[in-house]
Amino acid sequence: MSHQRIESELKNWLEQYLKYQPNDFEMVYDHWIQQSFLQMEPRVKKAFFSKLDTWFFHTHAFLQGTSYQYEARERILTVGRIFSSRIERMEDMKKELTVEQLTYIAEQQMARGRIYSFAQGGLTGAGGWLFLGIDYPLMMLMNIRAIQLIGLTFGHEMNHPYEMMISLKVFHAATLPKRLKAAAWRELVEEVKDKEHPYIFAGDDQLTDEGWLEQPMKQGFKSLFILMFRKKLVQGLPFISIAIGAYSNYHLTKQVTEFAMKFYQYRHLMEKKGE
Repeated sequence: MSHQRIESELKNWLEQYLKYQPNDFEMVYDHWIQQSFLQMEPRVKKAFFSKLDTWFFHTHAFLQGTSYQYEARERILTVGRIFSSRIERMEDMKKELTVEQLTYIAEQQMARGRIYSFAQGGLTGAGGWLFLGIDYPLMMLMNIRAIQLIGLTFGHEMNHPYEMMISLKVFHAATLPKRLKAAAWRELVEEVKDKEHPYIFAGDDQLTDEGWLEQPMKQGFKSLFILMFRKKLVQGLPFISIAIGAYSNYHLTKQVTEFAMKFYQYRHLMEKKGE
């Protein structure tokens, strides 16, 4: 895979969002959401989204402190050293390896993350209320972690405040509806282009907003479908509920990891051109 091929793939991938036209249902939904939040007291709305953002910040910090994350980090470095013996720190990944090599290593992280999501979704479909209750927080945690690992692969330290905010912004953009992704992509690209400080994030630190709420609503519908088909057993197992849970979680992680991969590829190529 050459640089030109990756650039071409990036361009084609981005075109689907730049040219996307929302349908009538999406426009009605947007209008309904906006009207609903206009009727909400501004102070209450601000507190609601602030609590959501705080949860994501704490989740990111929690993941950075786990031994599982440390092991994954060492695994990435070990694979990187197969390509270059000069790699000692995470930052060396982007200096010593080509975008093709970084993409290969990141694809391993993506595949692992999708398998975990598929298995977790299947357990949610087969399990009881406990699994259903923790499904969404667990899915968000797994997808934030997947983005962290892709970012690490491309040589960005996730425990720096700047990289933490960028990875959470990537997560936010990746989980937005298709019609809102192009604008979110442009914001991300502008942020890394106009980077003022290597460690401090100077942009807007708000993550969640009205547009993002479509993702939790989809989760609610998924849970409803799982409950509807839970009693339809085949050989004692609710296979339809298991399939709904597994496919839904796999699809979300595929969407998130693909967006993250494209962003970090683009960022890497942009930085190399800048050099």
